[in-house]
Amino acid sequence: MAGTREILYSLPMATRLPTKSSIYNHFNRHLHQHNRLPRSNYLPCDSGKRLLVQPRKVVVVAATPIKAAAETAVQCQVKAVVTVKRGSMEYVKDMVFRWLDSDAHRAQTGVVLQLVSTQVDPNSENPKLSKEAKIYWSINPKTKGGNKISHEVEFVVDANFGVPGAIIVTNKYKKEFYLESIVAIEGLVHFACNSWVQPHGFHAHNRIFFSNKVYLPNDTPVGLKRLREKELQQLRGNSDDSRTTSDRIYDYDVYNDLGNPDKGDEFVRPILGNQSQPYPRRCRSKRPPTNSDVNVESPVSKYMPKYVPRDEAFGDLKAKAITEGKWKAMLRSLIPTLKQKAAINGEAIKSFSDITELYKESLPPFEEGGDECWEKGGLPKLRNKMIKECGQDVFKFDSPKLISRDIPSCCLRDDELGRLTLAGMNPLSIERLKVFPPVSNLDPSIYGPQDSALKEEQIICHLNGMSVQQAIEENKLFILDYHDVYLPFLDRINAHPTKKAYATRTIFVLTDMGSLKPIAIELSLPEKNRNGPPKCVVTPPVDATTCWLWQLGKAHVCSNDAGAHQLIHHWLRTHACLEPFIIAAHRQLSVMHPIYKLLHCHMRYTMDVNAQGRQLLLNAGGIIESHFFTAACSMEVSASVYQNWWRFDMESLPADLIRRGMAVPDATEPHGLKLLIEDYPYATDGLLIWSAIEQLVQAYVHYYYPEANIIESDSELNAWYHESINIGHADIRHASWWLKLSTPNNLISILTTIIWLASAHHAAVNFGMYPYGGHFPVRPPFMRRLVPNECDPDYTTFLADPEGYFLASLPCLDQMLHYISVLHILSTHSADEEYLGDRKDLSAWAGDPEIVEAFYKFSMEMKKIGKEIEKRNGDPNLRNRCGAGISPYELLLPSSGPGVTCRGVPNSVSI
Repeated sequence: MAGTREILYSLPMATRLPTKSSIYNHFNRHLHQHNRLPRSNYLPCDSGKRLLVQPRKVVVVAATPIKAAAETAVQCQVKAVVTVKRGSMEYVKDMVFRWLDSDAHRAQTGVVLQLVSTQVDPNSENPKLSKEAKIYWSINPKTKGGNKISHEVEFVVDANFGVPGAIIVTNKYKKEFYLESIVAIEGLVHFACNSWVQPHGFHAHNRIFFSNKVYLPNDTPVGLKRLREKELQQLRGNSDDSRTTSDRIYDYDVYNDLGNPDKGDEFVRPILGNQSQPYPRRCRSKRPPTNSDVNVESPVSKYMPKYVPRDEAFGDLKAKAITEGKWKAMLRSLIPTLKQKAAINGEAIKSFSDITELYKESLPPFEEGGDECWEKGGLPKLRNKMIKECGQDVFKFDSPKLISRDIPSCCLRDDELGRLTLAGMNPLSIERLKVFPPVSNLDPSIYGPQDSALKEEQIICHLNGMSVQQAIEENKLFILDYHDVYLPFLDRINAHPTKKAYATRTIFVLTDMGSLKPIAIELSLPEKNRNGPPKCVVTPPVDATTCWLWQLGKAHVCSNDAGAHQLIHHWLRTHACLEPFIIAAHRQLSVMHPIYKLLHCHMRYTMDVNAQGRQLLLNAGGIIESHFFTAACSMEVSASVYQNWWRFDMESLPADLIRRGMAVPDATEPHGLKLLIEDYPYATDGLLIWSAIEQLVQAYVHYYYPEANIIESDSELNAWYHESINIGHADIRHASWWLKLSTPNNLISILTTIIWLASAHHAAVNFGMYPYGGHFPVRPPFMRRLVPNECDPDYTTFLADPEGYFLASLPCLDQMLHYISVLHILSTHSADEEYLGDRKDLSAWAGDPEIVEAFYKFSMEMKKIGKEIEKRNGDPNLRNRCGAGISPYELLLPSSGPGVTCRGVPNSVSI
């Protein structure tokens, strides 16, 4: 909506009320005089149509103070439509509404609303207010479709009231309600509320909602200044206050909620977020401490629920999708035929057929009709529906991409390992090899010699006549290097009774076809390892024995890679490191601030996802520790990477590619850099999206901040960035690489990076987890045995039955049933997902057509990118994404339907 800074309407002394046309003319005149809207004969309406209004010549007169009139001021009525949303599980009957709103109760119930002008009363110097208006749920509700209900309300204001800039809402009912929007004056004033309003008896603060007009802090109308400050103060809350699930308080805390010392020493975990264990901050939840350690927060329980600010919690569709996924996972584990095969006592898998029988041959459309089934009968209906639709396959898993076209294969082929490092679930670890042999940066006095066991003679035969140095200089050698990441933790990891791991290095050569081929794997253990040499190298097979050793080596590489994917590139770089920016945005940026409005859709659901992650995935004994080789060290591995490797200035896609040696700067290339592997699907598709985001942010920032001094004078913007670093990332706040918020270009870089991480980066590492990781023999999250050597007592067993040894090295079926069920849930799009390029809040910029045009261009660019990616996936020259049995790379296709689709880029870290 296009607001103004001047008077809405003024009347000569008369008894008649103003006509609609006079109000429209007045708004139209002041829109042209005081906003950036170009002159037009049309005004926007709530219906999306435009009203024709004739322009007229206006004489502008200097304003003079208004003295109080002796006679009664002329008043007029302002109509508004209030839209609320009822939860999908709420079926309150009309008779209950009638009882709540009966004459006996009406004085204590209702929703009270009061308009606030952008102007102040010259006598009291307080904002001008309308008379209070009330809504009763039982009186004339109008269904708008679905679960939305609208109510009409009339406000009485003085004729010189001015433009409504805010609205105060008081809920006198005993239950919260979701206020979606308030539209006044035939659509000219729009309040996009989208928030839960709590009962006044529980929360004494009245709710403040601002119109969709964008204001920098210094441009805030005088009537809204105090309310703008008051709203931010309420959101900051008090650090000492306890938290309830209905609160809207945003604050910071360390990761002191992962362990549970009350359950025993095996559940003790270090606190992350200090000088010894640096980590980003999380949202403060203020649960009481444990009995055993006052510095550790008690875990979530029935009596101490998870806390996120109320408006950050999942919506009904999102919550229902996750609940359905949990039920499906539980039901699968209960089926007797699978229970018998699942080796409940942890026995080894007997044959590859036990694994392939877990998966369906084809995927039935389970999602269809899910809503109706859920609403009418809950779990029994859901179970019966699954049985009827799918028959014997109901509890089997959908075929992941890795086996959908290659079901007989239960071991990872060399070409697939190379392809998946560029176009799989983790395309962010591969680096160009710069030095051979690779050298460790770990302290040799603690971790032993820094030299690698890799030798030139082990790989020279795969270099087509080149020397190793020549291959390095011609950018032909690449590496997955997990040596320094995992070696410090291996003693503790390998002390686990069923988890064994190495710190691996894998060398790849770039073939003439543009694909990567693994040519050597280094397996490292701590120097004092008693089970064999601390370092060994396996190479591509030359006979049956080395074939199985090579397969075991690749399985350990994939186990290392699965841990890096989940703990570093997924959790740390998107979920954890973005949360401080989100908390600071709510604490320091008003909803009227243009940067808040830009980032708002990119913060959706992230805090709830992270809270659930700490409760179920990352906690002591949780899913990550149970199903990944890093076990109890998992979050410490993540903290070590944050301290030694993570840098915000390297989180942009171009900077990340250059840092890993996958690209070099080149001004002649479309994106300013040249990829050293041309067929690198994550990078080529990602650069299209990165550039589109950057162009949008450039247009946005240059519109609101054409000069650097405007950034310097923006108190809210500077407070947001300062707090994000100095409190949200407090342990590394003194690092010299933080960008300075001093120029429009730096602001563009900061915002583009945040939006990229929340959208495309997260999509690339999240929605392929089940499609690429759901077939665990080719990508096991942990291994139960080390690679045998001739000194190993089990070497004879390996020689006698290498397939049995390989199967016994894999996790048992009962563990993997749970693991792939979780991957399936985490890879699922919900029905209410919002995708990159689709903005539902464009009314916020109705008075700024340049911004609306920029968003429209961005939306069109996303559609164009989608077509380009589909074109690439059909190009037979791009062998990493097209070919017989090759799954196309679709993770960065912008749009998707619900379910596990292996495509779609949501706006935010929403799962």
